[in-house]
Amino acid sequence: MKNEIIRELGGYVARHRHARISSRKARLVADAVRGRAVNDALEILELLPQRGAAFFKKVLLSAIANASQDESVDVNDLFVSDCRADDGPMLNNRLRYRPGPQGRAMPYAKKTSHLTVIVAQASAFEADSSADAEAASA
Repeated sequence: MKNEIIRELGGYVARHRHARISSRKARLVADAVRGRAVNDALEILELLPQRGAAFFKKVLLSAIANASQDESVDVNDLFVSDCRADDGPMLNNRLRYRPGPQGRAMPYAKKTSHLTVIVAQASAFEADSSADAEAASA
């Protein structure tokens, strides 16, 4: 089902699964990049101090490389149509424990996330949105 939605959007996808960063921290970076031109997004990711920026930079470069495999695509015309950080499983699928007060054990989770970047051509996206606007006004 996900691949059908991506085909409808006409985008090129790159994923980093089981990234060793919590999805809550990675979403801050994803929100900063979503909807921007690819070149602007790369500049933003280089300058962001968050640790998740390095993860998303690699995934974005991979999505650009996937798009460049298609000869009809102008790489400078791409934009980030979707950028998300979904929850992944806990590391080794279990809680870990650290010492707590009065001899107790306090659990903590080493979280992972699935990072997804979808890039699409801006010209194709604008053509689709203008066709939808004409159909809605008619």
